This record gives sequence, structure tokens and C-alpha cells, in this order.
Amino acid sequence: MALPPPDFDPEKADNFEDIEKQFAVKVVQHMSTYWAILEKVPGSKLRLTKLDDEIYEHLLADFPEFDAEETIDEDVMKSKTGKERWRNFMMKYEHKVDDYNFGTMLRSNPKWEYGQDETIFGLVPRMQFYAIEIARNRKGLNDWIYEKNQKEAGAAKA
Repeated sequence: MALPPPDFDPEKADNFEDIEKQFAVKVVQHMSTYWAILEKVPGSKLRLTKLDDEIYEHLLADFPEFDAEETIDEDVMKSKTGKERWRNFMMKYEHKVDDYNFGTMLRSNPKWEYGQDETIFGLVPRMQFYAIEIARNRKGLNDWIYEKNQKEAGAAKA
């Protein structure tokens, strides 16, 4: 990974629209790919990384209050305390998971599809996405996506 020049000041950097568009495209590709996988494989049978077990156990240890079935409170997650807790969680994967801090989209609730009002966009680092989605998958909370797709595929054939 290329490092910025030593005199680079991110506070004074231009905000290039093309870079933002490229970021958005990558985020949407990630979301679309994940959704397509969930349509083909029940989440409860899916592994997102080689470290799923470690990530899941770490999530439970660092966030014992986390309930995969509940709607995520974005304000709590992005509060000063929430950001600090998640940063500490994520940094343990800095050298273990590629793009661990790259922004992603996350559904606020496992019962919902991605949508403008149901999605936390961009500021959800990939490790948060992995931790939350691994927990949802372990509990079978994403299996409905596969089941819905199978019913629709069956209806289309009939």
C-alpha cells in the first residue's frame, strides 16, 4: 500500500468527486456481492473470513450487550465511546484482515433489505460489518434471504 507524501495534510486535502464516486462504487459492489451470496447460500452456512470464529468470540467478549437480532442504534455506534470501543476491536485485525477499515454498508436490522432508510453507509468499517454479519449468520438471521430467493426462483419456474 502506497503511503502519502510526508508533507500531506489530510485536513487540507481536496475532496475529489471522482474519488468519492470510486469509493461509493466499491461499497455498492461489496454490498451487492454479499447480498448475492446470501441469496445462494444460507447465512448460517456461510463463512465470511478465515477468522470467523475468532471474530465472533471477540465480538461477544468486547460487546457482551450486542444483540444480533436488534436494530443497531447508529448514534450509539458512532458516539465517542462507541467509536473508541469499535476502534479498539478493529485494530486487533489491522494485520490479519485485508481492508479491515475500508468503509462498507450495513443493514441496521437483519430483518431488512438494503434501502436508504435501513442502511448505515460508508462509515461502517469492514471489521464492524464482518463482526455484525458473522453474528447474524451464526444465529440464522440472514437465512430468510436465501429462503426468499429460493421461493422466488421456484415461482419463476412454475
